[in-house]
Amino acid sequence: MKAIQAAATRWRDRLLLQEDLNFLLTNRIPRIAVSRWMGRFSRIESPLLARLAIAVWRLFTELDLSDAKHSRFHSLHDCFIRELKPGARPLAPEPGALVSPCDAIVGACGRVEAGRLYQAKGFPYRIEDLFGDAARAAPYRDGSFVTLRLTSAMYHRFHAPADLRIEHVTHIAGDTWNVNPIALKRIERLFCRNERAALHARLADGRPIALVPVAAILVSSLRLHALDLLLHTGYAGPHELPCDASYAKGQEMGWFQHGSTIIVFLPPGLALRVGSGQRLRMGQLLAS
Repeated sequence: MKAIQAAATRWRDRLLLQEDLNFLLTNRIPRIAVSRWMGRFSRIESPLLARLAIAVWRLFTELDLSDAKHSRFHSLHDCFIRELKPGARPLAPEPGALVSPCDAIVGACGRVEAGRLYQAKGFPYRIEDLFGDAARAAPYRDGSFVTLRLTSAMYHRFHAPADLRIEHVTHIAGDTWNVNPIALKRIERLFCRNERAALHARLADGRPIALVPVAAILVSSLRLHALDLLLHTGYAGPHELPCDASYAKGQEMGWFQHGSTIIVFLPPGLALRVGSGQRLRMGQLLAS
C-alpha cells in the first residue's frame, strides 16, 4: 500500500508541475455538469463506498483525518464536511486579534488600491465586480484583503474571524472554474466569474467586515447556518438575502462541500499579519 501511495504521489506531483495538463484536466471539461455529478456521488450513503472513495482520495492528496471528530463516514460528503475534535483549532490569544476563518493557504493579499486588488501577479480585478454592487464594496476601497484557498483535503468548515453580526448576504450565480494558482494565472477576473456569496457583517465596534466565499469545480456548494440555506449552481433565488445573525469569534458559520476560496475584506485601520504562501489553520492570527 505504501508503494502504491508513493507512486500516486509521484504521479500527482508530476501532474501538478505540468501546468498545461493540469489546467486542461481541471478546467477544459463541462465544469458545472461535473460539479453536479460529484455532488450527487458524494452524498451516496454507503460506508463501504465512502471508505473506497476516501482511500483513492488519500492517494492523490495530503488528506489528514487524525483531528477529525469521527473516524468513520457514511458518505464522501460526510468526510468533506467533517467536524474536528474539541480543541483542535485554538484561537489566537492576542488582544484584538482577528483570526483565520478557515484552514487555508494564503494567496494574494495586501491593500485594496482605489478599489482594485489582485488574484495573482498581473491579474487585477475590481472589488465592485466581485461584490456585484459598488455601494457594498465602498467601505473596503482603501482597506485590505486576504485570499484564503482551501484545498480539497483541508477542513471545509469556516468560522467567524471575530465577534461580528452578519447583516446581509448577496448570492451571485456564476461558473465553477478551478481556483488553484495555475487557473488564477490564466483566467482574468476568475473570482468575479465563479459562483459566490458576499457576507456583509459588522464587528463589535461597528466597523464593517466582509467575507466572500467563492465556489470552485466539483461540488461547489455553500451551506450558511445564518440562513439555513444551501447555495449552489442550481439555486434559483432570491439572491439578496437580508440577515441578522451574531457570531462569537471562532463560532462556526457554515461549510463548503469541497475545496474553494474565501476572500476576507477589512476596512482601513486593521493590519494583516500574514503573507502570501503561508499555511494557516482556523483560529490562527490573521489581522489585528
